Amino acid sequence: MLSAALTRARPFAPAGFGRKAAQHSKYCCRRTRVHKAAQCSATAMQQQAFTIIGGGRVGQALAEMGPGNDVVIRRSEPINGPPGPIIVATRNDALDSIVDATPADRRQDLVFIQNGMLQPWLDSKGLGDNTQVLVYFAVAKLGDKPTDGKTDVNPEGLTAASGRHADAVAARLAAGGLSCKVLNRPEYTKAMLEKLVWISAFMLVGAKHKATVGEVESQYKQEASDLIKELAAAGAAALGVQLDCGVVER
Repeated sequence: MLSAALTRARPFAPAGFGRKAAQHSKYCCRRTRVHKAAQCSATAMQQQAFTIIGGGRVGQALAEMGPGNDVVIRRSEPINGPPGPIIVATRNDALDSIVDATPADRRQDLVFIQNGMLQPWLDSKGLGDNTQVLVYFAVAKLGDKPTDGKTDVNPEGLTAASGRHADAVAARLAAGGLSCKVLNRPEYTKAMLEKLVWISAFMLVGAKHKATVGEVESQYKQEASDLIKELAAAGAAALGVQLDCGVVER
């Protein structure tokens, strides 16, 4: 009889156990749905077709990272393509004509990947909120795979994007094995200034000594470092930002 009683006995549960278990179950279900939604979103971004203006090394590399349905537009061709990002993979001197040739209702989709401080020019065109990308990968020649610009100081990579299509650009680069951080605009402004300072300092010192970038690094490092500090301080003051420690090292 004792055995039968034990068999019929209900397991002990503390007060409120059933309610907590139900809440936990609902929480797990929500987490599962959110995770699946995130996976679907990432997959959709990787499959998204881009319009790419420019068929050079970078433009071709970006197209090869995609699902194969991009529209690549050569210079002077009409700018027509699928909804979504329009990557401007051209030299800076072509930007005015590209903006003028882009239909007004698609200009917000233009994604600028050029070097330099484009913000004042973008503001003058009414495109101040457009997506921008700081490219820290290199394509040696047409058809080559890009090399990610990772360093000992920043092993996670330095390429960054900001704007409405930043996530789509990051997903495309990830599909090609490249890193890309998605930054808010204040953080992106700081990163943009740092890249401009680096390019300016190395090019100026290189021009002075008729040296390559590698030679500036190995032979004129102190001169370049001093110039980086000076330019970074002036740029940060002009833009009203405070750069993080380690600017010279980065």
